Amino acid sequence: MLARLAGDLDADAATIRAVVERLTPHQRHGLRPLPSPLPLVAAISRRFEGLLLDERDRQLLLALAVCLDDSLGPLLEFDGRTATEIAAAAVGDHLTLHAGRVRFVDARLSIWVRATTCTAGTALVHERLSAVFLDRGDPMSADWHRARASLEGDPSTARELTLIARQLSEAGHPERALMLAREAAEHAVGEDQDEARLVAGASAVGAGFAVEAAAWLGTLYPHSGERHRWAGLGALIVAQTFVQGAVPGIDPTTVRPGSADESDWRHWTRAAALAAILCAERGDRRGMRLWLDALRDGAVRIGAEQELRDPVVALGWLMAGDRDADMVTESSSVSGGMLRTLRAAVEGDIDLGLRLLVVDESTPSGGPDPFVPGYEHSPVVHAYRSVVEVLLLAWRGDIGIARDRLIQAALTLPIALPLAGLGVVLARRLDLAVHGELGPFARSLTLTLPPGAKMDLLVDRGVRSFLTGSFDDAAATVRLWSDLGAPQTTMTVPGLDELASPSPGVLMVAASLEPPEIALAQQLRTRIATAADGRWRTDGEEVAEIARTLRSPFERARVEMMLGTRHAIRDDHSAARIHLQYAERLFELSGATAWAKSVRGRLDRLEAREGSVVPAVGLLSACRAAWSLRLTARELEVAMRAVRGAANREIGEELNVSVRTVEVHLGRIFTKLDVRSRVELTVLAHRTDQHV
Repeated sequence: MLARLAGDLDADAATIRAVVERLTPHQRHGLRPLPSPLPLVAAISRRFEGLLLDERDRQLLLALAVCLDDSLGPLLEFDGRTATEIAAAAVGDHLTLHAGRVRFVDARLSIWVRATTCTAGTALVHERLSAVFLDRGDPMSADWHRARASLEGDPSTARELTLIARQLSEAGHPERALMLAREAAEHAVGEDQDEARLVAGASAVGAGFAVEAAAWLGTLYPHSGERHRWAGLGALIVAQTFVQGAVPGIDPTTVRPGSADESDWRHWTRAAALAAILCAERGDRRGMRLWLDALRDGAVRIGAEQELRDPVVALGWLMAGDRDADMVTESSSVSGGMLRTLRAAVEGDIDLGLRLLVVDESTPSGGPDPFVPGYEHSPVVHAYRSVVEVLLLAWRGDIGIARDRLIQAALTLPIALPLAGLGVVLARRLDLAVHGELGPFARSLTLTLPPGAKMDLLVDRGVRSFLTGSFDDAAATVRLWSDLGAPQTTMTVPGLDELASPSPGVLMVAASLEPPEIALAQQLRTRIATAADGRWRTDGEEVAEIARTLRSPFERARVEMMLGTRHAIRDDHSAARIHLQYAERLFELSGATAWAKSVRGRLDRLEAREGSVVPAVGLLSACRAAWSLRLTARELEVAMRAVRGAANREIGEELNVSVRTVEVHLGRIFTKLDVRSRVELTVLAHRTDQHV
């Protein structure tokens, strides 16, 4: 929305702020279209205060403001002057004429001239434009202006406007389609009005205006005809899911068609397919199974097993984390294309997945996609592809490139909607990786998410704290996230498993989708964090050898960083420096500037502390976090008290256990941490706190 406002308001910050204050929350967040025209705010009034226009020039400017495009030809016929004459006249100072196009020098003038012209004057301009476009053989524009010129309802314009709106929507211009369909609905009656509302809702879904779509499609229930209700069912489920953050709790059997009409069954089957994929995106396996059963039933009735059922079933199970989903060779541009892309990536060939995504995007489909007919070229489908592309780039370790691509897509597409808000999670995590803090795009996108979306905000806070050296806050935050059930997207996004508990069944509350290399890197980091000190030399060498096989510079850098930290804790500064230097360079290669800066800080601390005296006892919060991966909760409490200098009797009294029990705990602690005494334990604690 901000990008559109910048274009419509000449990128003037004061005007943009004033207009934004007049918008509804849904308009600000891109869930409803911007008002047309934009409100006349004081900043615009002041900008054109004192501007005097003769009637002919005003009508020319108004005609340009209300036209559907910026073609010069119709405006020349409307005005009667040549392009040269207009450019030489006073009005020419406000226009840019070039290559058969005409635009306002200052886009804000369009708002001012529309707001300062009376209703009758505006209707007159529309009426004249309607005649111009009729003479030019452009019935779409002629009907549009004729409808806008009517001060009373004009049902004769509605049917043609609706037809044109549907064509525009299917051609990938849903915002213009929505504008025409809304106008058609104002004039239509009866079934024509139902059709206009259906097209308006479908266009709004394609544009990503979820709240607008739900409002238009909701008017079809329960009083519209069955044909329109069935036709709008899938789009309504999509819109409500985007608004609520969860798939509506509908039993598919309660909305099954009561007739044998194949068209009704086709709409119902397609709605079941959409609902199943939306459930899969959100990790709702129960809901997915319910809708997949409905899909199978409907696909048999309409004979769509191969082109609709099979790719949707396979895609749903793959997104739900089932890597053994049946292989499907169906070539549909959306469900089949997404299936091929994700399958290639999770099987380890991310480059192939990216190539397939480009091929599906650039190759024209031979016909309507059975899964999303009419939406093949819509912004919301392009948003899905863009988010998947960014995810694959992040998996490949191209962090900086992934962030740039996501920002580019956010300027034109509703990337907050696809895959249960995955684009927003990526935007936040990529911002943190590159800059160490959330940028304006990530913050703005976050506001668009519905309450039901899974947002691992605690992980974001943990990453920020970790990168800035606040290891105690990072560890506490990640532990709290784990205690709350580890909410996360169904597709793995780089997080902070460096500090996460590896306890089985705690972190992974649901199956996740990721390439094998991402899983391997996570296993290596867990192995580093939990390796017994007595076996560290052997385990460390094995981990380092395996890490060299990782192709993602970002994932390998995180492993190298942990290896360097562990060596630093064990006072092997030479090995620590080598691994940390590898990590710094790999982070820089991936574009993860904030991670590289964090590693540079560790290298600086390592060099500054070589040969230094052990510092005085502090809070040792980072040490507590690191040891919690290897010690039990009670052993950890005993260890931390011993590090602070408490005697065995004091520890026993504080924990309400016997001195003998404290001694047993200390013996186990010494064995697990490969130390021989309290002194060595204290030294190890401080080294850990310095380098984690």
